[in-house]
Amino acid sequence: MATADIEIDCEGLLCPLPVLRARKRLLAMVPGEVLRVRATDAMASIDLPHFCGEAGHDYLGSQVEGSVTLHLIRRGPA
Repeated sequence: MATADIEIDCEGLLCPLPVLRARKRLLAMVPGEVLRVRATDAMASIDLPHFCGEAGHDYLGSQVEGSVTLHLIRRGPA
């Protein structure tokens, strides 16, 4: 997996909060930076890739670590 520049913790948050927090953080990032989202909501595995496709960001994939799924997103062009 790619190395993250910034990580946000969305453990325990339900849809749509992980996407909303990722969106807010990505808006403050420089294009090309990578955000790691720690989430426990199973819907985040569907919602985050969909959001990235709609918003022009690159969804780099996910990795499961116990009950937490790590999602990597590369900030798209401004």
